[in-house]
Amino acid sequence: MAEALQQLTLDTLDRNGSIQDSRTLIIPGQSDPAASHEDQITILGALNSLLSREMITYDTHETSSHVLTPEGTQIVLEGSHEARVWAALPAQGEGEPLGVQDLKKKVGDEAAKVGQGRAFKNKWIAKQGSGFIKAVVAITDSTQLELREVDSTGTLQAGEIALAELRKRKLIIQRKGQWFTIHKGSNFSTSIAKPETDLTVDMLTSGSWKTAAFKKYNFEADGIPTSGGALHPLLKVREEIRCIFLEMGFEEMPTSSFVESGFWCFDALFVPQLHPARELQDTFYLSDPSTSLRPPEAYYNRVSEVHEKGGYGSIGYRTPWSDEESHKLLLRTHTTASSAAMLYKLAAKCRGEEIDDEGVVLKSSDGRPLAAGGDGFRPAKLFSIDRVFRNETMDATHLAEFHQVEGVVADRNLTLADLIGFMRVFFKKMGMSGVRFKPAYNPYTEPSLEIFAFHPMLQKWVEIGNSGMFRPEMLEPMGFPKDVRVHGWGIGLERPTMIRYGINNIRTLVGHKTPIENVENAPAVMF
Repeated sequence: MAEALQQLTLDTLDRNGSIQDSRTLIIPGQSDPAASHEDQITILGALNSLLSREMITYDTHETSSHVLTPEGTQIVLEGSHEARVWAALPAQGEGEPLGVQDLKKKVGDEAAKVGQGRAFKNKWIAKQGSGFIKAVVAITDSTQLELREVDSTGTLQAGEIALAELRKRKLIIQRKGQWFTIHKGSNFSTSIAKPETDLTVDMLTSGSWKTAAFKKYNFEADGIPTSGGALHPLLKVREEIRCIFLEMGFEEMPTSSFVESGFWCFDALFVPQLHPARELQDTFYLSDPSTSLRPPEAYYNRVSEVHEKGGYGSIGYRTPWSDEESHKLLLRTHTTASSAAMLYKLAAKCRGEEIDDEGVVLKSSDGRPLAAGGDGFRPAKLFSIDRVFRNETMDATHLAEFHQVEGVVADRNLTLADLIGFMRVFFKKMGMSGVRFKPAYNPYTEPSLEIFAFHPMLQKWVEIGNSGMFRPEMLEPMGFPKDVRVHGWGIGLERPTMIRYGINNIRTLVGHKTPIENVENAPAVMF
């Protein structure tokens, strides 16, 4: 039909010179002129095709008309609600007044509810006792008459006020339309043969390209959108946080070992072997292989002793030590396991040892710190951003696999005030000025603080991390001098990302429910 409509338009232009009103055209296959909005949309498609070949030009004229709603159509057929209520009531003295329930049975709930009020307003009905009667002998149903006029003409002679009243009653709706005035274009022809879009080998061989008509290039047309890759919002926030750490002078720790032993993940951090976090409902344990190699013997013995009997000013946990529990392999529950290994290497010179990058001892001593002033301690600022795993129930703010941002600062005579001050500066660089701290308990830090930030979408304070000062029972068995203090903190990567991008459910950020369009259109993060 499209080509037939195009041919009709060209033939009409060739015969009359122009088409003043496209509503006078009769679309092929129809018997009436194209007066409807849908018909004009069909004509517009044919006009745009001809316009692209510069065969025609056209002007657009906007129109506004009204059509009946289903309720308006019903009124045209049956009368208005108020007229139906009047018709159902008896005249005065000709029968018993009709009560509300009887009226509903005759005209329906909706007609009784709406029509009763409007009939009273028009003074068509009156109340007598507990029922209603007709107050006038005859009525003129102006609503029905107006709707019939709208149905046939699309408007009312009474004007906009009357139309507005019908729209308010939701009996009619306004519909925008358009029609066109059509003129001949620079390439006008009555032939609708499509121009060639490509120069082919056959055309060059036969020479038909010399007489062929080619479609002009549209250099202003938008190209096909590229389908290149996009960084996930987590990666954008990860890189921004990484840059903040590097700007503050931190060194990145290697954290490639997703599988750790119970010793490095818990024991080295002074987490008791009977702690609930080590149970199956909180930690993923490996079944094959199920056990790890032994850590350095001397250090292992010092850690087991401080757990079982105490030391370094502590009485320990006074519970039997289990080699089996310590050697279990598991998916790390926090990147602090990597931090513990790095701190152990950092304390090597304090123990009088030399350790290579793989942790192999090249030169050993008795494991005790050197004398003060010559203990070999070097201050350090370390950070890591990597995945951790916990056997948690998933909800709007928790996943079984997530990312942890961890930082460690080791120096002499650090205080809790230093930790809070650093955290405020760190989170301010992330754009989170509203940060709160709450005292908490961690087995390997004392004192300990939970970190909270306000989530604008959830409208509540959300825990985003933990922090504290590592205990002497953790640091001194490694070989650190007594005056060395270590700050440690960990925050989730997902929750700051949710706050930054206004996401209220973590499962729409990570996982199979994440819309690929959100990843592609996510703006660059700027804290």
